[in-house]
Amino acid sequence: MLRESHTAVVGRNEVWEGSAASEPYEAGWALEAIVWLRVLAVEGPTANVEARVQLSPDGIHWVDEGTRFAISAVKDGLTFARVSHFGNWLRVVADLPAGMKLTVLVSITVKG
Repeated sequence: MLRESHTAVVGRNEVWEGSAASEPYEAGWALEAIVWLRVLAVEGPTANVEARVQLSPDGIHWVDEGTRFAISAVKDGLTFARVSHFGNWLRVVADLPAGMKLTVLVSITVKG
C-alpha cells in the first residue's frame, strides 16, 4: 500500500510577536505529522523560546497537545516536531518575550 502524504504551508512570512499562532490545518485523515518552523528574520532581543503544538476537534477551541520544541531564533533557523494521535486539527503557537519579533514560515507535513 502506498502511503499518502501532503505538506501544507500554514504560515508564510508571518510576523510573530507576543502570543502568536499559525493557521490551523485539518489533518484528521493522517496518522502522523511533522511540524516545521523556519525563522526568516529576527528583530529585537533574542531569547530561548519554545513553540507548542496544539490540537482541536473543531478548529476553533484549542488545547496543548504536549509537544514542545525550541525555536531557533536566528535567521534561517529551522526546527521541527513529530506528532501522532492528534485527532483532526493542528496548529503551532508560541509566546514571545516583549520586544522580540520573528518572521516565520510554518509548514505541516502529514502522512496517512
